[in-house]
Amino acid sequence: MRRQIPGLHSRHQDSETGFDGVFLVRVERAWYRRHPQKPFVELRFVILEPRSFRDRSFFSRLYCTEKALWKLHWFLRDFGYDADLLNRDQVDEKAFLNLRGVVRTSHKIVNARSSQNLDSFAPAGEWEVVSCASIDGADAQDR
Repeated sequence: MRRQIPGLHSRHQDSETGFDGVFLVRVERAWYRRHPQKPFVELRFVILEPRSFRDRSFFSRLYCTEKALWKLHWFLRDFGYDADLLNRDQVDEKAFLNLRGVVRTSHKIVNARSSQNLDSFAPAGEWEVVSCASIDGADAQDR
């Protein structure tokens, strides 16, 4: 059976290019992945800002190990995840959908595997401040 998948030909090109920088994003999809040593939540983000990256997407992981829970909590808090679910230590994949916030990302290649790291987060309401600060920081490095 043949299926039409719009944009399929251009996705390979997007996956070769990692994103480094600060982006206003929306969670498009979330999956909890049970792994014996390192369970994780896999997230697909759609970039909303800056405009030059709008509608491009990327995947990343947030690990659910005891040592990594601080980062998952930080993400959930800043992206406005349901406080009641958070207080009950529950992760609902559907509750992730359409959460918005700011992420600082870096692209890494380790052992020939490409990954998109989530380095830091901020609430979506802080986009203007964070984006201006990252532009000012980039200008200072260029000098």
